[in-house]
Amino acid sequence: MKYIRSNSLKRFFSLKRHGLEEGITIEEDKRAFSNSKFVQEPEHSPKPTWRCFSFKEISDATNAFSPENLVGKGGYAEVYKGMLRDGEKIAVKRLTKACNDERKEKEFLTEIGTIGHVSHPNVLSFFGCCMDNGLYLIFHFSSGGSVASHLHDEKFPVMDWKTRYKIAIGTARGLHYLHKGCKRRIIHRDIKSSNILLTADFEPLISDFGLAKWLPSQWTHHSIAPIEGTFGHLAPEYYMHGIVDEKTDVFAFGVFLLEIISGRRPVDGSHQNIHSWAKPILNQGEIEKLVDPRVGGAYDASQLIRLAFAASLCIRASSTWRPTMSEVLEVMQEGEIDKERWKMPKEEEKEEELWEFEDLEYECDSYFSISPQDSFSTRSSLPCYNQLNYYV
Repeated sequence: MKYIRSNSLKRFFSLKRHGLEEGITIEEDKRAFSNSKFVQEPEHSPKPTWRCFSFKEISDATNAFSPENLVGKGGYAEVYKGMLRDGEKIAVKRLTKACNDERKEKEFLTEIGTIGHVSHPNVLSFFGCCMDNGLYLIFHFSSGGSVASHLHDEKFPVMDWKTRYKIAIGTARGLHYLHKGCKRRIIHRDIKSSNILLTADFEPLISDFGLAKWLPSQWTHHSIAPIEGTFGHLAPEYYMHGIVDEKTDVFAFGVFLLEIISGRRPVDGSHQNIHSWAKPILNQGEIEKLVDPRVGGAYDASQLIRLAFAASLCIRASSTWRPTMSEVLEVMQEGEIDKERWKMPKEEEKEEELWEFEDLEYECDSYFSISPQDSFSTRSSLPCYNQLNYYV
């Protein structure tokens, strides 16, 4: 079996990215990579090693991509579970043959370039790729399904508070790593419960980097078109102006926190988004009303206060007044909460109150013509709560 150090393919994927990152030439891309002052990776994040698979290996592992092994399907890719000859369980993400969109092929290659150097306990482990007879990404298989399935699928038992808190903290750590600890500053752009997979012991793993963007450290933000993502999770500055930076992910993480706490879907059957529902409750300080009724009173009150306050900061309309993921982790874990530090000026609070999230999201919904059963995702062709939720 041939192994490849991820850095040895850097030039290849730099060339493949040509024309993908809006406004970036190959030479600018190279300069940005060499000149950026990267944050040193944590000790637990060694340089990853990829494995280049042959088509026969992944075909054998998935029983020739048997429908019985299909665990996820999206607009341009399918995910199959499989097992290698050595007993290693894998998930194979395949670009569908029906997809003849050259842009999707480029995005697929860009995804490899994005996740190829990522290594963190709370990010789904990238195992390798295959470019024979199609395009394939191979991941270590996560047997626990997704957070979405455990929260919303009735066949799963009610998730207890201890597990919810563990998932919230682990996801925050993974997202902080992508923003600050990774050699490339990565904006995920699609943080949501169906993209957070779980190990057998409920350790969360951030997955699906199909929309991810890497930004050079000297860039404050990136402007992107077309707008892609999942309604209910999109930050106002993104779906209105296409502006992407770390605060885009922070907003989505705030929505994720509310979903963890409440057990509610990000957008309900009446098209109400969860942050519009939660904001009045948070503003009135009646945070116990946020808790999933199925949990009852079996929750840690101090942890609830921390998660609720962190969520309230993350879903602020103004990205300037949202915290970084470093600050989110501080609020969620450490010492007393300094609410005065996060108090907004009165004029900013008034502007915050003027935001009409639901009206704006209806406008986006109409523009993209997305149906409720597709979870308001511009990328989904199926409901996102399937067996294992390898959402593509």
